[in-house]
Amino acid sequence: MNEKLASILNEAIQDEYKARALYQKVIEKFGEVRPFSNIVAAENRHIQALLPLFELYGLPVPPDDWPSRVQAPSSLLEACQQGVEAEIENMEMYARLLEQSNDFPEVQGVLRELQRASKENHLPAFQRCVERGGTPGRGNRRHGT
Repeated sequence: MNEKLASILNEAIQDEYKARALYQKVIEKFGEVRPFSNIVAAENRHIQALLPLFELYGLPVPPDDWPSRVQAPSSLLEACQQGVEAEIENMEMYARLLEQSNDFPEVQGVLRELQRASKENHLPAFQRCVERGGTPGRGNRRHGT
């Protein structure tokens, strides 16, 4: 199997695992606060979007050991700041992976959608959280896929 493709998919799913674990730790420490409660659900959907690609190309799905590797930040403001950083890194990672995956249009379609979600939904939600000083959001606005 193509080692480059395996590397691309492994990096993508590890990044999604890491984000989900961090956001879950925030929820465990501070409760069901937004935007974390919405975005952790989106991270689950991102992982679910990547899984069929592993199956399509006959690649093993790496285990998720991130819950034991991350800790919740000390405050909600710090958590929101980490969310901003994580989503910027995520978008940059997807830009790089998209350049590397030209031979795999199915993979590119998924990577583009995940990158779009980070840029258009997750990053702005965390930026608003930082602007509010870490106070939880209001209302039912979703920060979807």
